[in-house]
Amino acid sequence: MTTISCTVDLIEALTPTVNRVLLTPAQPVSFSSGQYLQLCLSDSDKRPFSIASMPGQRQLELHIGGSVADQYASQALAHLLQQHQLQQPVQAEIGLGNAQWRADSERPLILLAGGTGFSYVYSIAQTIAAANLDRPVFVYWGVREQAALYHNSVMQQWAAQNSKYRFIPVVQQPDDSWQGRSGMVHEAVLEDFVSLEAYDIYVAGPFAMAGVVRNAFIEQGAHREHMFADAFAYI
Repeated sequence: MTTISCTVDLIEALTPTVNRVLLTPAQPVSFSSGQYLQLCLSDSDKRPFSIASMPGQRQLELHIGGSVADQYASQALAHLLQQHQLQQPVQAEIGLGNAQWRADSERPLILLAGGTGFSYVYSIAQTIAAANLDRPVFVYWGVREQAALYHNSVMQQWAAQNSKYRFIPVVQQPDDSWQGRSGMVHEAVLEDFVSLEAYDIYVAGPFAMAGVVRNAFIEQGAHREHMFADAFAYI
């Protein structure tokens, strides 16, 4: 873990409730795909967010939900906006978490995200593409409404890069225009795989979702030692 000052370069809306934030560390930092950072609002108030960018990139990308109902995220976003307006740096602890991509594994992968947990699998998916990984990779992204699929086109392009890559967006409450999968995202995985025994599985989303996913996937053959989510340490 490294604590470092970062300039706030950009805050832009991806949806009415999700913002993309770009930070530039004062010096190069080291982290693995799938790790997170903590924004230090104060010495005692530190808030974790997955890093959406790949290791080696100059900027750190975050996807932060800023709805009024989610004060945990919206307060962090307000802090970032204030520092950006004041042209002052923010402090961040970088390189946290134990659910990073295991690049040395040769098993096929399932990456599962709920909501802005997508930023976690996005970092891993980009790194996989850059490494030209030659084995099956399935990315499932579950959202409440299809307007929340802020990187849908980006992920469709990612899947088009390699015939072994699949991107499956799942909308919980679709409108009549939606042509894709609907319902709960983990149930789409259970429908698509008779057994999950052969897969490395990476999960990001609300703690409640992570617990349901872990139990359901183990019942369908997944091995706990091949399932990765930082939420598992807390549930």
